[in-house]
Amino acid sequence: MGAGDLIWSTPLLPSRFDDGSVRALPLGEALRNSRRITGIEVEIPTMVPALLRQLLLPIVVHALGSPTSRQDWRQRFDRGEFSDTEWHTIEEYLVAHADRFDVLDPVQPFGQVADLRTAKGDTKGTALLVATAPSGNNVPLFATRTEADALRLELPAALRWMLHTQCWDTAAIKTGVVGDPKALGGKTSGNFTGPLGQLGVVLPVGRTLYDTLLLNTPIGVQQRLGVPHWGREPLGPRWEIRAPGGVLDLWTWQSRRIRLFPEETGAGIVVERAIVAAGDRFSAGVPDWETHTAWRKDKPAKGSTAAPLRPLRHAAGKAAWRGLDALLALESSSDESFQTSELLDQLSGLERSGAIDDSYPLRVETFGIVYGNQSAVIEDLIHDVIPVPVASMRGQGEAYTTVLEAADQAERLAAAINRLSADLRRSLGADPIPWDKGMRPGEQLLVALDPLVRRLLAGVSADAGDDDKLTRGLVAWELLAYDAVYRCAEPLFALPPAAFTGRTVHGPAKEQRYSLGLAANSFYTAVDKILPRAAAERRGPSNEE
Repeated sequence: MGAGDLIWSTPLLPSRFDDGSVRALPLGEALRNSRRITGIEVEIPTMVPALLRQLLLPIVVHALGSPTSRQDWRQRFDRGEFSDTEWHTIEEYLVAHADRFDVLDPVQPFGQVADLRTAKGDTKGTALLVATAPSGNNVPLFATRTEADALRLELPAALRWMLHTQCWDTAAIKTGVVGDPKALGGKTSGNFTGPLGQLGVVLPVGRTLYDTLLLNTPIGVQQRLGVPHWGREPLGPRWEIRAPGGVLDLWTWQSRRIRLFPEETGAGIVVERAIVAAGDRFSAGVPDWETHTAWRKDKPAKGSTAAPLRPLRHAAGKAAWRGLDALLALESSSDESFQTSELLDQLSGLERSGAIDDSYPLRVETFGIVYGNQSAVIEDLIHDVIPVPVASMRGQGEAYTTVLEAADQAERLAAAINRLSADLRRSLGADPIPWDKGMRPGEQLLVALDPLVRRLLAGVSADAGDDDKLTRGLVAWELLAYDAVYRCAEPLFALPPAAFTGRTVHGPAKEQRYSLGLAANSFYTAVDKILPRAAAERRGPSNEE
């Protein structure tokens, strides 16, 4: 097999086309057909950002360069596909780096260390690479396999899982290998999770793979592009504690040293054994120019005015629209608690300059992993996708205020129904449901409101240029939300007669009276205040002349 053959022949990317068909394509063919590909159908959602960051984006950006201006970006975006010149450049790039893209190269296999080995010559099963397979302490709930079961991966799947491991691997102890001076007793400790495991990944997604690649390409960063790992010296067992040398280095960060052990079978090349050892670590945490996360602003240190930034992690079970305040915390808005991702903020400037149309069907996908037991095991995968109106990226205007108001109303309604539940329980002498025990009625309400908010977001995307339609859409949302909150509240009022009488609770400062009537009145007042348009519609037209 010739050097570079695999990058052209291995069907690495299962691609969904605009006609609904799905075909597994080699890298070059997927890029050539990117204008027709509408999604990547992989084993688990968190593999999507891994493939984009570790392979597709750095190849395209390193070959073609970063757009130099919004006008340059718009010209590429309006074209909707690679020009003949661009495609020729990408082909030349792949040929020039062919020796670094061969997964089976005996000297410098793609993304691996050729002679990686332990002192005893041990290897482990490929379950070590697969986030959903039991391996060591990482045993997913209800797993049907055990660590003793051999996991045979076809070569394309093994490569996908290898890239996923570089991005999302668990922390703690890794295999100690020959040539790693930090290895002790056959182990290397103190490893962090993969770089994406430290983020709440935010990915803007377009109509096609081509659009998605461009939506995830930062503008005007030529001075901090750096090079991907295949532009550096081949990896060895030694690893570094260092700062990323640019965007491409960050996207292709080698957080682990990995070696696959492929075998030739009658059915093709398969992988059953692998080594995963310690890899590079950030010297100062996640850099604040990371492109695929929103940020939480901490309080400035004493004597400083700069607010330190921390990656904003996603919470399991929390819909992405509930974080719209962070996703839309643009430079043009005034939010002081959050800062959106660089790419979403870039879209804000593109929208204001007219480089992207308000009617464009932009989506935002969020990804995350919940780790447990000192981040050494995977407890849950997080993935959601929501339509985000391009017009809301302006940071002001009707579309912006509509989507933020609806998300805020949903949260306030959940809080109101939780207060109702707590007050009714107190009226019977019981304690409120603890916030971390069981499911409170507010969570049930948010589940009921979820499709309504998503419908509103899609409607705002379609009607962003018509303020009258946006107003009518907000009224319709409030009426549906009004019905949903009362349906969720109704079972709470099925109480014994003692709730009517209620009880008085004596606190340290004052006494508080709790009864069904007081709780209901407070709840109805709160809902009318949260949903004023629905309340007005239900009251009907005024009788005043």
